[in-house]
Amino acid sequence: MAYFEWADDMVIDGGPIDQDHRHLVDLVNELHTATSHGTGRSVVASILSRTIESTREHLVREEELMARMAFPDLEAHKQVHAAFMEKLLQLQRRLDDGSITVASQLSEVLRDWLSLHIRRHDKEFQRLERRRQREQARKASAARRAR
Repeated sequence: MAYFEWADDMVIDGGPIDQDHRHLVDLVNELHTATSHGTGRSVVASILSRTIESTREHLVREEELMARMAFPDLEAHKQVHAAFMEKLLQLQRRLDDGSITVASQLSEVLRDWLSLHIRRHDKEFQRLERRRQREQARKASAARRAR
């Protein structure tokens, strides 16, 4: 059983955002597996590096999508993203300074952030998109009835 399992209530768009999130979940599980087998220290640098890069790319993609949608809380969402990136970069600095607890901390930080951020903050994005789709459907229906 995986340390952190993808769940249906985490689905946001069925596309690139979910793919990014799933990739980060895979990295959490890869790190946890290595840690469970006593090899976490030997792989944490690689996994942390890939996590930072993947997260950076994902956040840019997500923020661009939200900007195109005129997401009303985009600036607040960006601040949450920036704070998370800073946590990852702090872990990188700690690793560079020789900390031996970074593997377990990274695993927990990623699991907790992904779970909470997706289910709370990213779901707002999904709710907005669904409201817009319903509104478009209502307008289209009203236009058809008016003809």
